[in-house]
Amino acid sequence: MFPSKSYTPQQIAVFTALPIGLLAGVATIFSGLSWKIGLALFVVLCSISYLLILFMMQRFIYRKIKLIYKLIYQTKASKREEFYYKNILPQKSIDEVKDDVENWAKQQTAEIEVLQKNEAYRKEFLLNLSHELKTPIFAIQGYIDTLLNGALDNPDVNKRFLSNSSKNIDRLVNLVDDLDEISKLESGEQLLYKENFIIQDLIKEVCESLSIKADERQIKCHIKKGCELPLTVYADKEKIRQVLINLIDNAVKYGKQNGNIEGSAYKVDGKTILVEISDDGAGISEEHLPRIFERFYRTDLARSRKVGGSGLGLSICKHIIEVHGQNMHVRSKVDVGSTFGFTLQSAKN
Repeated sequence: MFPSKSYTPQQIAVFTALPIGLLAGVATIFSGLSWKIGLALFVVLCSISYLLILFMMQRFIYRKIKLIYKLIYQTKASKREEFYYKNILPQKSIDEVKDDVENWAKQQTAEIEVLQKNEAYRKEFLLNLSHELKTPIFAIQGYIDTLLNGALDNPDVNKRFLSNSSKNIDRLVNLVDDLDEISKLESGEQLLYKENFIIQDLIKEVCESLSIKADERQIKCHIKKGCELPLTVYADKEKIRQVLINLIDNAVKYGKQNGNIEGSAYKVDGKTILVEISDDGAGISEEHLPRIFERFYRTDLARSRKVGGSGLGLSICKHIIEVHGQNMHVRSKVDVGSTFGFTLQSAKN
């Protein structure tokens, strides 16, 4: 019995040829012939058996294996691959070939799983996009039909309906603009104009620009204590402004009344600055966190649509940060609050 070790074709041929030659040699000696004849017969039969078995294995078994490899890679073999099939592949053991095929099968399975997830994501995306488009379109259609059917002559109704139609048109325009923004970011068409700027100053500017919204809910927006020391980053200032507007605006929308929004910045190392926007609002359930940056994904459909927005804000933020070659993350706990953070390159001399 052979041990469980994996053998090459040459080794298998040797192990098979040796018993054949040995039996023939021993039989010759026991038949009365000289041991020299038995030894010669042993050598001849071993050599012939070895060559024949090796030829058969390479001719038939490894020829089939070669076809399997070609089917795996589904390409016409290059000269280098033909050399591999002819010279290297026959040196491999059956177990090594089996491992190659299993690794290929695992890779194919992983690719299929990714494709299935992408297909499910695509279907969900189209469904959400359809819903986001239909909602304002149907509203506009309803207002216009009502006006055409006689409400246009009613001064108490026509102005209100036209105003509501205008708001829904603005919603559609914002949605299309956001989709265009993501498309450009993904395709690489959106160029970055990087410069050095102090990140705390930009956070203060954004807080000031959203102060009216924040004041309506008595929410205070400020730099976290201990993070006042100016930190300079190297990035596209207007794109990072867009990220901060989205994050702080969301914190205002979903934060609690009389709450706080804190902006902070930390040196991670000599090359990276960590920026975080924190609130003390309702927080996000753990089940939603892995999908929070997906397009149109909403943790609370009714409330999210009530406060407005296209549902693309966080997705745009993530794309902008990734275009900068950096990462974005979120930490959140229900009834405690949320913290959205991202890294940026520190000042470039």
